[in-house]
Amino acid sequence: MNYPHFNVIDDFNREVLGIDIAVSLPAGRITRYLDKLAEYHNYPLKIRVDNGPEFTGNTFINWAKSHDIAIDYIELGNPYQNGYIGTI
Repeated sequence: MNYPHFNVIDDFNREVLGIDIAVSLPAGRITRYLDKLAEYHNYPLKIRVDNGPEFTGNTFINWAKSHDIAIDYIELGNPYQNGYIGTI
């Protein structure tokens, strides 16, 4: 069985900061996971993500605003761009 996974990669040095695998990855789980990672790596200035509902809904958008994180969505129809956390 294939479970959804959430990969967090630093776009500058390509370091894998974390991988979360679960049956479901709603926005609340993603933001809690990013908060946990920020305890060790700090919050990024920008995060690049796809246009999935977990990233376009109010939960994720409000979380990003509360931490002064700019959201950079990949272009629609271009999944090869993938989502990476950026420090710039």
